[in-house]
Amino acid sequence: MKKNILFIGGSSGIGYETIKLIHNQHNIYVASRSIDNFKDLNVNYIKYDVLNEELNTETIPEELHGFVYCPGSINLRPFRSLKLSTFEEDLNINFLSMVKSLQKVINNLKKSGNSSVVLFSTVAVKVGMPFHTSVSASKGAIEGFARSLAAEYAPSLRVNVIAPSLTDTPMAQRFLNNDLKKEKVGEKHPLKRHGNPKDIANSVVHLLSDSSSWVTGQTLGVDGGISSINLS
Repeated sequence: MKKNILFIGGSSGIGYETIKLIHNQHNIYVASRSIDNFKDLNVNYIKYDVLNEELNTETIPEELHGFVYCPGSINLRPFRSLKLSTFEEDLNINFLSMVKSLQKVINNLKKSGNSSVVLFSTVAVKVGMPFHTSVSASKGAIEGFARSLAAEYAPSLRVNVIAPSLTDTPMAQRFLNNDLKKEKVGEKHPLKRHGNPKDIANSVVHLLSDSSSWVTGQTLGVDGGISSINLS
């Protein structure tokens, strides 16, 4: 069955890789600031800036089978140098704008009777890491929210979270912009490499599919083993 799946953002990185994997199999709706990267893909485009606009739902189908929220931030700085405004900015892009977007289409998702919501956290919520206070706070909110929403809307709506470790996306480019940095990041992981967008995208596709129909309220670590294995 062709599903109607809405991506918020997704013009690069993990979201874009996921859309590339499934755009010919399902009806894909993409709400983002730019259409440039989607011109060669089979998608329905909706112009949307999550921080400054309301989502226009006129072209979104009455029934949605999937929702993926892709926008995010990585502010890694010492706590003492972080301003309150940084915490507010991270919370807004990672959490509050997701809530705002999801509320606009929650009835569409519920109406299908068998829909899947996929959100993103970070491995740093489970594993305390230096300089992650701001991003971990906003992503931790996502994990708690997802479990509560999954309980509230079961069984008609499944809600799951993917918590990656550092993945080679434009957002993480400054941490992986040369071979030495990539090598050092890889050495920290039991599987001895950093993540790539397709690693995460494959898990998104799984959670959107019927093969995960008995999975809800979960946080899935796709992180090279760093959250659960210690080789030292």
